[in-house]
Parts: sequence; structure tokens; C-alpha cells
Amino acid sequence: MDHIQTADVTAEEVADGVYLGDLSMGDRASMKYWRIEPGATLPAHEHDNEQIGYVLSGTLIAIVEGDEVVLEEGDAYRFPSNEYHGAENRRDEPAIGLGVLAPPRQHPDWRTNVD
Repeated sequence: MDHIQTADVTAEEVADGVYLGDLSMGDRASMKYWRIEPGATLPAHEHDNEQIGYVLSGTLIAIVEGDEVVLEEGDAYRFPSNEYHGAENRRDEPAIGLGVLAPPRQHPDWRTNVD
């Protein structure tokens, strides 16, 4: 069994104000911890991975194929493979959550902050 706490996750800033960290990775799926700071935008993108997730705290506006969906604390979501999506944090507090991708993914192709 693998065990990691969110407090031990090293989150990488993948776009301005957008942080991703690996919680767990298996052969068929990976779990990511994400944090989107106030005013930050997760760039719109698509990927072959199916993605499901859960908002732990805060509020996020998901932008899906041009439509806006409010995601609040306690909400779950799913993006099918190749669905064009992004998100914005329009509030004054960080939005924090978990995302599971299947198959697993290391680094997003859309990241803009690359060392």
C-alpha cells in the first residue's frame, strides 16, 4: 500500500497561480492534488485521459466546451476523454481539490510554467 498525506505533496506551479501535485499513481490511474489561486485560470485544454474529481474547498468556474459550470466545495465532476475544458477562480480564496486521471498522467501538456 502507498500512503501520502496532502500536507506532504509538493505542488508544482504549472500555470500562473495553478498548482498540481501527485498524490498517488498506479498502472491504470493517477490522483492529483490541485490548487487554483484567486484570479488564476487553468488553461483550456483536452486530453485522452478520463478525469473525475472532487472540490475540497473554495469555488471554481469550469469552462466546458464554452459553457460555464460552478463547482463548489463538496461537488464532484467528470470530464470525458477529449472534452475541451478549463477553469477560473473568480473568488477571493483558493479553490482546492482532487482529480483522478485514467490512464495515469505525469505532467500536463498545457502547462505554461516549465523549468
